[in-house]
Amino acid sequence: MSILSIEEKNRVFTRHRGPVTSVVQIPDSPWLVTSAYDGAVAKYNYITGEISLLGYHKHLVNRITIDRAGTLAASCSSDYSIGIWDIQEGKFIKNLIGHYDDVEDFIFAEENIGISASRDRRIIVWNLTTGAIIKILEGHSKDVLSLAYHDRKIYSTGDDKTLRVWSLDTGDLLNQWGPFDVETDTCAIDLIQHRVILGCDDGYVRIFDIEDGTMLHEIKAHSSGIKKVSCSFIDGSILSAAYDQRVRIWDAHTFEEKIELENFPSKWERSLVWSEDSTHIFAGTFDGTLLVWDAETGKFMNEIGIDETNGNACFNEIAEVSRGKVGSVSDDGYVRVVAIEDSHPVRVTSAAPTSGRFLMNAIAAHEKFLITGAHNQRVHYFNYEMDRLTHSKEVLIGEGPINSIRISSHPDYYHYSFIGCYSGAVVQLNISGEQVRKFYPHDGAVKALRLHPNSTVGVSCSANGEIISWDFDGNKKNSYLGHTAIINDLDISESGSRIATVSRDFTLRVYDFDTAQPIHTVSLGRKSLKSVSFYSDSIIVAGDYWGNLIVVSLETGDLNTINVAQNGISSVAKIGSHIAASSYDGAIYIFDPVSHSIIDTYREMIQKVKSEYRPLQDSRIELL
Repeated sequence: MSILSIEEKNRVFTRHRGPVTSVVQIPDSPWLVTSAYDGAVAKYNYITGEISLLGYHKHLVNRITIDRAGTLAASCSSDYSIGIWDIQEGKFIKNLIGHYDDVEDFIFAEENIGISASRDRRIIVWNLTTGAIIKILEGHSKDVLSLAYHDRKIYSTGDDKTLRVWSLDTGDLLNQWGPFDVETDTCAIDLIQHRVILGCDDGYVRIFDIEDGTMLHEIKAHSSGIKKVSCSFIDGSILSAAYDQRVRIWDAHTFEEKIELENFPSKWERSLVWSEDSTHIFAGTFDGTLLVWDAETGKFMNEIGIDETNGNACFNEIAEVSRGKVGSVSDDGYVRVVAIEDSHPVRVTSAAPTSGRFLMNAIAAHEKFLITGAHNQRVHYFNYEMDRLTHSKEVLIGEGPINSIRISSHPDYYHYSFIGCYSGAVVQLNISGEQVRKFYPHDGAVKALRLHPNSTVGVSCSANGEIISWDFDGNKKNSYLGHTAIINDLDISESGSRIATVSRDFTLRVYDFDTAQPIHTVSLGRKSLKSVSFYSDSIIVAGDYWGNLIVVSLETGDLNTINVAQNGISSVAKIGSHIAASSYDGAIYIFDPVSHSIIDTYREMIQKVKSEYRPLQDSRIELL
């Protein structure tokens, strides 16, 4: 597929070109406002299917909210800003600047007052007329992810496993529940019954009295982490969506299950919401589309924004398949093999599991087969021969989404695979795909793992900031200390002597593998880091969520930052004499760390495009 043909197919905005993070209905209207990982804010008519682009952030958008009047929308972005939009006129109004990490949630509280939550661990109260900061609420010890508001009180939850209540007037902390034993990613307010609803990573929905904090009930709702709870505006019925792929609705009085929504594989759990009249349920998908269910029957009704000609190729990881060829996985559930040594990189082949496409985060390759890991807790095996991919089998792991896979070349563990899971487990499969053992080096999600090139030892990093090495029998060996936030990626040098890690604390750290002693700590600015690879023992390449590659020389201390992509660098890997970098923007970049230049680019998708409608007064795309 040539670059020109892709540009022709992607000339207009027909859908989001990234997972849809959030959906909200404009009151008394068939229009929905949406946000997505492509940085776009858009409007969809869920009856007619009409689509209109409002504009773009510089980075992915995590959440969209609307004021009570249905005239203003707020978009929370990983570019650290909140965009305020006039959704009736279809135009951008202003940007709220004050956070220094991803903004995860926003609430229109009282007239001209807004509240935001961020991974910088702060809650900011804004004057929406002037854009000025009224006050900053500090106290959460980790990222703040979710907000609710009622009766001049602010409710917040996040990675520190607490639910907190703050006074809007004074900024004082009024109450705190927790820390709980598990993360509390999502909360909602039931205004009818005066309750706080908390969704927890152990699969429980916990209900608290909004006044005195008494826990009223626990619902064992799911077998995996809950990523969204939401309450009906009519009767307080509780919707819960989790990583077990189930979406369930619970009676607000008896707490018994009322209905389970008909399953739709590509839905994103975090995006599910009620319609204004509680007759429908809306959600976004990893394919960049919108979903509609009947809330009374649970029957699936419609998918909006379907594009059969192009997958949503937001690349999540790459791996060398053979000399000059890399395999990739993406949000659309396709596995692609790309030849990168040609003057114009091309896709050699692609395939999807026979059971259907599902977002994939992880890939590993070895000789004539590839193993991929999916969001639906499954590992997929693909045979690769004569430039053909054939899906051979899948294995249900049952430990949440799969984030990382590596295949062993050690004689006693030849072709054994090690699977890093959301639950904190590392699962070991033999050459036949049968589970050999399972162990839990981490309490939080395993973000990445690597196997030592010479010894039967592995190392993994986690969402709770741990780096742990372990032998292939599952026994813990060393802890590598120093990071203060989520660790997104790690790598082991070819010599096996060093480990490199990158974290949301904005640092690159290098450790001695055997002693676990820190060797280097390098601050890489204030842009969140996503990926890392050794080029040599002394040169490391890191990728951030802003599309930058950072080349770090440990010998000289030199840092060189090169912007290569329109979205985050999801994965970097040494391929031959170069570095291959995959991006959420739909491209794989071939990079020379010596000349600091892009040698070539393979592009499957153009992410930021023009609109076929005219939502902005001057027909321009707004870049916040």
